[in-house]
Amino acid sequence: MAPDAAARPTRAELRLAAREQSRAQRRGAAKAATRTALLRVALPSVAALGVAAAAAITVQGEADQQRAQASGQVPQAAAEDTATAQAAAARAVAAGAPAQASRGDARQPLAGAQPTDAPAGAPTAQPTAEPTPEPAKPKVAMPVARHGLGELFGEAGTHWANRHTGIDFPVDGGSEVYAVTDGTLRTQWNPFYGYMTIIKMPDGTEAWYCHLRAYKVRKGPVKQGDVIAFVGSSGNSTGPHLHFEIRPPGSGPIDPLPWFLSNGLDPR
Repeated sequence: MAPDAAARPTRAELRLAAREQSRAQRRGAAKAATRTALLRVALPSVAALGVAAAAAITVQGEADQQRAQASGQVPQAAAEDTATAQAAAARAVAAGAPAQASRGDARQPLAGAQPTDAPAGAPTAQPTAEPTPEPAKPKVAMPVARHGLGELFGEAGTHWANRHTGIDFPVDGGSEVYAVTDGTLRTQWNPFYGYMTIIKMPDGTEAWYCHLRAYKVRKGPVKQGDVIAFVGSSGNSTGPHLHFEIRPPGSGPIDPLPWFLSNGLDPR
């Protein structure tokens, strides 16, 4: 006896199966198109989103598989699309995409940037210029404007009782006479020296100016370089000139030339 022939599905069952297969194919094609669009957007910026995209696709694929398994049908096209998408995401991550920066990473300063506390647009402070030191004041000044000496200290002659007690500056009558240092000034008359001006310095040394024509200052404090008198030929004199002496405290007259030289001034 021949075996029973397998039961053939009815036309209604065939149409139902065809509709179910068509629906499954449409769902698989729509999901594949969606995944392809997501990959096209995500892959250019995979450095930031690659890991997340791969996880999302994997979860979506697993969910599709779970739904298909629950319904008893796993469309072949959907399974292939899921596997393809997962493989593409894995390749993108394995291609060396840098990991996303952590929020805790320290921000690196720009090269060459320098911190500043000054507000924007504030003028740059200029270094303070050091004050120019004033030139040192000379220790002594010339008693007249013109250099040059006539009679020197210690010379003998008929004009003096012993020897010459100072140095002479042969300048014109009426020439200005200057204080050689700061000091206190007094004036007096002497038959041999004529009209005299005497400046007493802070250390007690005295400077004598003799044979003057007139005084400009008769007494009181004076400063170095002040005009104090005018050249003349009063007293025992043979013509206009300034007779100048230096007398240390408690001593007689000394040679004024070494005194000038020791104070940095050469009157010759």
